[in-house]
Amino acid sequence: MFPSKKVQTLMGTKIQVEMKGSPRHVLEGILNSVDEYLNLHLLETVELVDGERTRSLGSVILRGNNIILITPVE
Repeated sequence: MFPSKKVQTLMGTKIQVEMKGSPRHVLEGILNSVDEYLNLHLLETVELVDGERTRSLGSVILRGNNIILITPVE
């Protein structure tokens, strides 16, 4: 299964996304859409620092080449 197809099965669910950068950024939100490049649109997004929610970002679009890890939240 292609990665974009696997991620599409997570649409409408809450996910955590680890982004490139120093320090590493982790965002948590509801996956609204994904394309073939793994660009993501998240709703109700919050930023996590050391596991603690620091700020609310709302609607966010993430570029696929900056994503390290996508994890479903239960």
